[in-house]
Amino acid sequence: MKIPVFVSCPTALAADQDRVRRWIVLELERLQLEPRALGRSDYPAEFPLREVHVIAKHCSGGMILGFRQCTAIKGVWRKGTKKEERISTAAHFPSPWNQLEAGILFGLNLPLLIFREEPMRGGVFDDGVTDVFVHSMPKTGMRGRQLEAFREVLLKWSSRIRDHYYRTN
Repeated sequence: MKIPVFVSCPTALAADQDRVRRWIVLELERLQLEPRALGRSDYPAEFPLREVHVIAKHCSGGMILGFRQCTAIKGVWRKGTKKEERISTAAHFPSPWNQLEAGILFGLNLPLLIFREEPMRGGVFDDGVTDVFVHSMPKTGMRGRQLEAFREVLLKWSSRIRDHYYRTN
């Protein structure tokens, strides 16, 4: 039997991003984990934010896949404050749903695993915001030590998921 885990990921991805997502899903299935996601495996019966909570309550872990969804090449951070700052290099932003879903998963005290597409930062993708280490998004085609290290991260996270699953069921 597979253990359900919530996977926060935008539904609209570039081809290279979707290859990474599909590869990660295969790695989850290899560990006997069942990826659940709004708009992919589950569809809302009510409003989407409530449905995220309903799905997440039935999961034993959560993964945030922070793919870039918006790039700003010009703009101002904190306009009108003492900390106002002009964007001097491209700034990348995830889907706002990554932030909402991470908050729900964190609030449910589920084991979290967070990946960010570099050089994205902000919210849950900032180091030290949660008690979770934020990892760089893995690349497809990893081999050798890189693949082994990625699988070790998944294995450690999956052991916390199994602990949660068997403690609560």
